[in-house]
Parts: sequence; structure tokens; C-alpha cells
Amino acid sequence: MVNFAEQRTLMVDNQLRTNDITDLRIIGAMGKVPREKFVPENQQELAYIDEDVSVDENGERKMLKPHIFGRLVQLADITDKDVVLVVGAASGYGVAVVSYLAESVVGLEVDVALSEAASANLERLGIENAAVIDGDLAKGYAADAPYDVILVNGSVEQLPEALTAQMKDEGRLVVVEGESNAGVAKLYTKSGGNVSSRFAFNAHASALPGFEKPEVFEF
Repeated sequence: MVNFAEQRTLMVDNQLRTNDITDLRIIGAMGKVPREKFVPENQQELAYIDEDVSVDENGERKMLKPHIFGRLVQLADITDKDVVLVVGAASGYGVAVVSYLAESVVGLEVDVALSEAASANLERLGIENAAVIDGDLAKGYAADAPYDVILVNGSVEQLPEALTAQMKDEGRLVVVEGESNAGVAKLYTKSGGNVSSRFAFNAHASALPGFEKPEVFEF
């Protein structure tokens, strides 16, 4: 029988600490939240490997590898006063971790089956400062905007203005942009209504649906 508590400890020691994740709040949250509860039963033994792990039966949606997720969260610099939007909540793991760091969290998920699973997972863990909403990921969730932090929980080909428009002034948005192994993590900030971005680190992350670049027709 797999000892998941031991695997969480190994994940923290061998994947987080060795990849420059130094925020003890993030290490504590990721050492507490049971990743195995957020994947299908037949994937639970893979929950703590250093790879993206499927969270649905057909393998189309995945949970980010621990150190990439942890570095994105650290880049976002979440405080206990922040309201956070997690775009691409999937089965709820990222929302659960962030709930230990922020004042409140909104998870946005386009797949209704996954959003229902995420809500059930949060309830099962007794998390009360987070909720998962159904909706188009690329449109964000304007009803609760603006947000102190927006965490895009997967990679995108193109970041839509709809998301940067939902940032508070002095807010942060973190995302992996690019395809396949050519992705880069970026930090977007807003000041005086102007949005700027900077490179943070190279990263591979599974793509989120709905962020594809429009096709360009050549004549």
C-alpha cells in the first residue's frame, strides 16, 4: 500500500526545495494538501511524480508538476489579504493549496465534471474560503473582479486581455506562455492601469483549453 504522506514529504524535499521554492507557507500548504485525492483512482500512485498527471479519465486535462506549480505560486507572492482567481481549476488541487495562502480564492473551470469534482474535493477537505465556478477560462470571472492575483493553472498560447483587465492596480498575474517544451513563466503586473510583464523562468506546462492563437490564413 502506498504511503502518500511519505510521498508528500519526499515531494517537498526532492522537488520543491531543490527548485528554489523557499516560501515556507507554500512548502507547508503543498505538504498538507493530498494530491492523490485530486486524480482518478487509477492515477493515485503517480500523484507525486515530477510530471504533469491526468485529472480526468481521458487524459486531456492535467495537474501541473509540483515544482512548476510551486514556483508559479511563489512568483505570485500571495498574501493572506489577497483575493485570488485560479484559471483552470481542474479537479481543485491548485485552489486548495492557494486557499491556505490567500484570504479567498475563486477557481474557474470550463469542464463541468471537473468543476463538480473540485467542489466536492474542497468540501471534503473542509476548505471554506474557496469556491469553483463554471465558465470560459479565457474570459475570466468578471463578477468577482478585480483580483489581487490571477494564477493561470496551465500553459497558454496567447494571454487574452480579458484576464489582465481583471487585475487590481498593483495586482499580479502568473502564467506559462508557449507551446510544448518552449514555454516560459511570466509575471504580469499592473500599475496606474498599465500592464507590463517580465520573464521569470523556463517551464513546461500542459495546455489549457481556449487559449489557442487564432489561425492566420496565408494567400
